[in-house]
Amino acid sequence: MNENGISREKLFHLLNNIKGTDTKYEKVLSSMCTYPHEVALKAHIQFIESNMGDPGLFTGTCELEQKVIQMLGELLHCSTASGYITTGGTESNIQAVRSMRNARRDVKDPNVIVPVSAHFSFDKVADISGIEIRKAQLDPTLKVYLPLVEELIDENTIGLVGIAGTTEFGQIDPIRQLSDIAIKKGLFLHVDAAFGGFVIPFLQRSYSSHAFDFDFELKGVTSITIDPHKMGLSTIPSGGLLFREREYLDNLRVHTPYLTISSQYSLTGTRSGAAVASTYAVMKHLGRSGYREIVQGCMNITTEFVSRARMAGFEPVIEPVMNIVSLIVPEPQRVRELLREEFGWHVSIARNPKSLRIVIMPHVTHENMELFLQDLVVVVDNMGSMEDVEM
Repeated sequence: MNENGISREKLFHLLNNIKGTDTKYEKVLSSMCTYPHEVALKAHIQFIESNMGDPGLFTGTCELEQKVIQMLGELLHCSTASGYITTGGTESNIQAVRSMRNARRDVKDPNVIVPVSAHFSFDKVADISGIEIRKAQLDPTLKVYLPLVEELIDENTIGLVGIAGTTEFGQIDPIRQLSDIAIKKGLFLHVDAAFGGFVIPFLQRSYSSHAFDFDFELKGVTSITIDPHKMGLSTIPSGGLLFREREYLDNLRVHTPYLTISSQYSLTGTRSGAAVASTYAVMKHLGRSGYREIVQGCMNITTEFVSRARMAGFEPVIEPVMNIVSLIVPEPQRVRELLREEFGWHVSIARNPKSLRIVIMPHVTHENMELFLQDLVVVVDNMGSMEDVEM
């Protein structure tokens, strides 16, 4: 730190230069985050100093959080759900498993069963808590294979996890069947819908009416992760953790003797009231019809992109369920590197089967995807030409 401060002009010149080195979302096809909606940004700034870690000082923001939880609960078919605004899916998943553990202190060596497709946050759960995370393999459609889930359950199992919108393929696990297993075995069932929570409710149900069942409408679901800062278009960090019953939230209660409240439920102490206000603003402003339009726009681009990719000779690993596409390409890692180095595109790699992962967020346009596909064809063709020369 300098002894004397610098002028605002110099400071913001410095910041502008640094910000200019960040990647613009228009070239980002790997992220589940996007530009926040303008009303979310404005509300965030308005509530920037509010600290939800001590809500007795910020009663208005605290009231907003309850309204947000109610709106999220209604979206997920449980208007009476309890919960709070987290920093994102990782915190929500940690807290959901922590609630299971605290409710089952009688189990000496607890384990929780998750799909092998689960987010790496569950590895953090294992590291932090010492709870064994057992991973069930997937079926050919990349959903968790139910017979293996049941095979992994034993007397120390306290809960199951299903994914509604897997990070790599956007697939939805058979949550209805997991719910039935959870009820039959007397287990908690947590649904990680960090991404899918603001997508699935707004998808057109063009096939089975039960294909997208994933939330509190299913009696066995006890908790849900949902991230407003992804397809909800709120600001970062805005996550959500909801419990069907208040008692599950109470499992997280910690005594707070020197604050304006007597207890906390959150993992972090200080929490941003700006995230609460941002989420409230964008949900109230857009409503269901607004989100439906946004999701349908992303799905239209997704459908067109897959069609055009097929014409160019690239097949998706699975038919996209939501706005995530994983394309089968030769040497995915090399293709990824060349797309970034030669054209500035940022994509990611799905692990199994290894493929090129593309997330079509609201910042993505038809024109962008057409340009990307053209560049992808150039990269793959050039790789083939290089192999011919080497031979």
